[in-house]
Amino acid sequence: MSNSAITVTVKLFAAYHEAYGVSELVLEFPNSTSVKAVCDRLITEHPELSKWRDLTRFGINLIFVEPDTLLQNGDEVVLIPPVSGG
Repeated sequence: MSNSAITVTVKLFAAYHEAYGVSELVLEFPNSTSVKAVCDRLITEHPELSKWRDLTRFGINLIFVEPDTLLQNGDEVVLIPPVSGG
């Protein structure tokens, strides 16, 4: 089997939304990529997000998951940083 890639939709909220200026991204990753790797990639592209790295919660298909959960092709990923009221 070839080293196939998977495509996921990443929903952006709060600080992530502000950094990218869009509400979602469609990204390609290698097979066996963890949901945390999505966050790491966004932080690599927007280093100002690094302060949220250890505070962000991860969701796949509307279910909260652990950072090491592996992604499947077609998953919808949400990255939820702490949100202040107001």
